[in-house]
Amino acid sequence: METKTLDTHHVPVRYFEGGKGQPLVYLHGAGGVLAEDPLLAKLAQKYHVYAPLLPGYGDSQECGELRDMLDVTLHTADVVAGLGLKDPILVGHSMGGMIAAEMAAVAPNDFSRLGLICPAGLWLDDHPIPDIFAMLPYEMPQYLFHDVEAGTKLMTAGVALDDPEWLKAFLVMNARQMGMAGKILFPIPDRGLAQRLYRVKAKTVLVWGDSDRLIPPAYAHAWKKAIKGAELVSIAEASHMVTIEKTDQVVAALGKLG
Repeated sequence: METKTLDTHHVPVRYFEGGKGQPLVYLHGAGGVLAEDPLLAKLAQKYHVYAPLLPGYGDSQECGELRDMLDVTLHTADVVAGLGLKDPILVGHSMGGMIAAEMAAVAPNDFSRLGLICPAGLWLDDHPIPDIFAMLPYEMPQYLFHDVEAGTKLMTAGVALDDPEWLKAFLVMNARQMGMAGKILFPIPDRGLAQRLYRVKAKTVLVWGDSDRLIPPAYAHAWKKAIKGAELVSIAEASHMVTIEKTDQVVAALGKLG
């Protein structure tokens, strides 16, 4: 994946691009995305992938003008337009799924194919979503991974808490990312999306890990009910980071979009 920059109305956007085939825009979750992400690599074997970073993620510039969900939605639509794409396959994971769904609801005639991987954005009182902003790093793997031990090793690889420079860089990165994510996820990820999902016309595939402990499978059925004709693909032995734990199965599920 190549790293490129696109100028938009508000701020320059960093994005990853690679592969050949139908254009596919991938919107990352609150944890961000790297050029080496295994899902991007697999998708690039089949599609021409564009993966923009939200402002504040990676080495991208922050943007105070993006204040709420509508701002983020329209900004991301500007990115798609700036890339010269018309009706790309739109895919989002977690927070990125929330943004993708908003885009498809706000502009239902602009997107005909929508892939949502355990998206945020809804709220069920009987199944409250844990507050990621209140979690300590060591608590997160149990919510994100089916294999908690493997997930912990993955998340702690390269961690150097005894290195002041590494720790400083980590804290700055985390503050930048969570500051952006908090605008649409804190304290709960309910920004009224449930009232707009009826507008989605896109062929929609929902992908969910059966043991997702962050956004439990009850939400999968709520999304399926809310979007007319949506198809749900449940993946066994996978949690919220199904994109890493079962990459091939996620790509196969998204293949249903064409």
